[in-house]
Amino acid sequence: MTSDLLCDRARKLWVELAVEPVEFSSSDGANIVVSPGSRLCPPLWTGIVVLGGAGIVTVPSMEVAQLMAGASSKLSCEGLVDEDRLREVLPVLDVLGPASLLYLDRADFLPMLEGAAVEEALCGDGELAVLLVRAGEEDAGESGLEDITSPAFVLRESDHVVAAAGYQVWPQSVAHLSVLVAPGHRGRGLARVVASAAVAHALDAGLLPQWRARPHPSKRVALALGFRKLGSQLSVRLDDAVSPALAGETAV
Repeated sequence: MTSDLLCDRARKLWVELAVEPVEFSSSDGANIVVSPGSRLCPPLWTGIVVLGGAGIVTVPSMEVAQLMAGASSKLSCEGLVDEDRLREVLPVLDVLGPASLLYLDRADFLPMLEGAAVEEALCGDGELAVLLVRAGEEDAGESGLEDITSPAFVLRESDHVVAAAGYQVWPQSVAHLSVLVAPGHRGRGLARVVASAAVAHALDAGLLPQWRARPHPSKRVALALGFRKLGSQLSVRLDDAVSPALAGETAV
């Protein structure tokens, strides 16, 4: 599958998650839509997704739409998912991301064929709960492992699960990957081993694997498996009490 076809499949997902009708522009630039129910971001936040050089932005109100329109006229799509650049032109109160968005075509898959035996475990397996606790609230939440709908693919050492991966089925037949390795066992390639098993399962089910990475090590694992980075996602909470004209005074 070419990068264009892969990007088209990925865009269909985010267009559906925007809830209100919006499309990625065929040229550079971001299209903005008022969508209080958007699933690109938390409620009352602004969600920005850039794929293949074009972007969509969902905002909670017309006031925020005006702020984002001003920012979009000054920044490229890549600038809209750059926290530092965005803060220069908008009254940003809080940020989630940015996260790289990576996708995988079966022809590009580089499976991990060697290493310890990977086992399947049920999502409600108590050993997974122990792994989540060991990893800590922040890392466990970042992984999304608690939300997977696939089997969990795990590695055990001394009868304890030290690495696990799986995926949650998203709209448009997308498999959103989750991977978690216990502290003290990282840096040994275990993430790639369990993720490879989860990706193979998703591909066999006819799904499009998606990897959303914020920390660099996570992105490195995805690239090692053959994923391609197609874009980025950023969510921001804006101060809509600031007028568009005043926000533009700090633009560079």
